Amino acid sequence: FLPGCNSSSPVITDEAAYLEEIEAWQEQRLERLKNKNGWLSLAGLFWLEEEENTFGSDESNDIRFPEKAAAFCGTLELNKGEVALKVQKGIEISANDSLITEMNLIDDHAENTTRLQQGDLAWYIVKRGERYGIRLRDHKHPRLNELDHIPSYPIQTDYVVEAILHPFESPKTLTVATPLEGYTESYECPGILRFRIKGRDLELHPFTSGNGYFLVIADETTGLDTYGAGRFMYSTPDSTGRIILDFNKAYNPPCAFSPFATCPMPPRENFLPAAIEAGEKSVHFD
Repeated sequence: FLPGCNSSSPVITDEAAYLEEIEAWQEQRLERLKNKNGWLSLAGLFWLEEEENTFGSDESNDIRFPEKAAAFCGTLELNKGEVALKVQKGIEISANDSLITEMNLIDDHAENTTRLQQGDLAWYIVKRGERYGIRLRDHKHPRLNELDHIPSYPIQTDYVVEAILHPFESPKTLTVATPLEGYTESYECPGILRFRIKGRDLELHPFTSGNGYFLVIADETTGLDTYGAGRFMYSTPDSTGRIILDFNKAYNPPCAFSPFATCPMPPRENFLPAAIEAGEKSVHFD
């Protein structure tokens, strides 16, 4: 038995209200994915080479956009972390709803990221480690209509548990892999969350996220019923300071919906030796 874990009283006291809450959460989750700026609209991730990169739908470009783009859109010049756009004469590309001919672009590590658009296509510059690339969206991507639901386990209240944080003397840094070769992400881990599910004593290493915690987890369903690169969860302490882990809200990372997303993968500390049969299952596209 884990000291400080109150396993005698259930977290959920009004089951009917809780079921409604989770069903609403599932609906909102699908709506966000199907939004024109959701993960289903991703249409490409193109890495820039130092100096000039031509782009457009013609196959002779350094970066080839989908056919609905202009044949020759212009150039993107990468120079020591600065990206400058020059638009081909006669081509209409807008930045923040204003037509432009040339400008320096601000990547996604800044709040005022430059967002470009041509017809249904929209894109911006991403920085991953020392690499810079174009994240492209198609606001009419066929995949937006392919997904009508996210497969999920039945909602079960016994997968909602209270956890106790056992803090480290000082926060540790955990570095995790991503699907992008050679690119890792680092997170602050404040301690270990210990909890009990169905009589099993378990623990997870959370990442600090605002006032709460971001969790990247794997379990004995991973790669079988659930996505092979793990699932995500969030937990924010409630008004009394309790940390509630709701595994019915364990959800697929963006890379489960698009090959053009870069997601943190579960650290080895977060491989749970139990089958967590709650939350989202794998999604399969035609």
